[in-house]
Amino acid sequence: MARTSSLSGFPEWLPDGRVVEQHVLDSLRRTFELHGFAGIETRAVEPLSQLLRKGETSKEVYLLQRLQEESDDAGEVDAERRLGLHFDLTVPFARYVLEHAGQLAFPFKRYQIQKVWRGERPQDGRFREFTQADIDVVGADTLPFHYEVELPLVMAEALTALPIPPVRVSVNNRKVAQGFYEAIGLEDVEGTLRTIDKLDKVGPEGVARLLMDEVGATPEQAAHALELADISGTDASVADQVLALGARSPLLDEGLGELVALLEAAHELSPGTVVADLKIARGLDYYTGSVYETTLLGHEDLGSICSGGRYDSLASDGRRTYPGVGLSIGVSRLLARLLRDDLATATRPVPSAVLVAVTDEEHRRASDRVARRLRARGIPTDVAPVAAKFGKQIRYADRRGIPFVWFPGADGDEVKDIRSGEQVSADAGTWAPPEDDLLPRVVRADPAAAR
Repeated sequence: MARTSSLSGFPEWLPDGRVVEQHVLDSLRRTFELHGFAGIETRAVEPLSQLLRKGETSKEVYLLQRLQEESDDAGEVDAERRLGLHFDLTVPFARYVLEHAGQLAFPFKRYQIQKVWRGERPQDGRFREFTQADIDVVGADTLPFHYEVELPLVMAEALTALPIPPVRVSVNNRKVAQGFYEAIGLEDVEGTLRTIDKLDKVGPEGVARLLMDEVGATPEQAAHALELADISGTDASVADQVLALGARSPLLDEGLGELVALLEAAHELSPGTVVADLKIARGLDYYTGSVYETTLLGHEDLGSICSGGRYDSLASDGRRTYPGVGLSIGVSRLLARLLRDDLATATRPVPSAVLVAVTDEEHRRASDRVARRLRARGIPTDVAPVAAKFGKQIRYADRRGIPFVWFPGADGDEVKDIRSGEQVSADAGTWAPPEDDLLPRVVRADPAAAR
């Protein structure tokens, strides 16, 4: 390949960016497992018929096809045999639950961290190939409400452990919105939800026009829907604000009860983490209860970095229904902002803590023996590629961020911290670098310096 060209929407991080990514993934995995979530991985492809069940995503699916695909007599591949790359982790998870229901213990708590592919226009924080991290709890036929409280708090804990600015988890309840719309006479509830979901994009006036032009709302109904969307808060006063609008219905009362219960539990367990924001609609129609969106404070222009909600039917086999609640982090979306704005950096781009110098090529095996002894004790070690002057070998280590250079000697070995210049006698069987230098670390940006 004489020349190459980059493909937009398919990120490739440099080694120091990859260190940050691995730190993020390891931290998420650790938090999820602390809360009892079991890790799974599903295949990258699903039948096209399953992927197209969400009709609005059909233009985003990447097809999987061999160069010389077998065709039927009409020259077209059987639609039932066509495969596509999954565009999220929900569709494959639903299929996974149905296929393995007999071997799973419910409620089933799972986390899944995988690549997904989506054929949308690349832009800031949006890619065609990206990594997602999902957590879900799924029940068989029923799922207690308390999981709608647990999940956003688990995700908030996972995000707080990352080297990122503070986050805000905003919550709503679809029963509140649906009950309110029905009470004021709006018949197209799903259309209203999808339109309200566009508030951040087109503003209140644009949403009001869409509600009247596309949903059939009267000016008064549009105004009431926008009044509901303007309500926010952190305690039971949210319910008082909703009821002050004058609409009542059993579904609205049920939704307000659940929303207040979520806010009160979140305030007790993690004060300041969860905020009610009644403009959050989550346009997908399979959400039936609590819905969540998470923003990075100071980076609201990035949009939601983590979202999800309660659904009463993840999947059904005709005999049993599997309700659940889940959230998904756009890991690549988050990572792109971390790296772009230097919000988190790696202390070095390579794992090596030590570079063993080579006196001359005749004595390279002596250097290799030192490296083997250090590696056997869990110390990441590299050996100099050429037996250049020691000054050049030190510069080689410095360019790669390797903090220590080891010098084998006939009268004893020495190791040098090339940052401080300190050089001491050392034995490969006992010496170890300080714990902070053993592996690359990820460092948060100093907020004061960022300002």
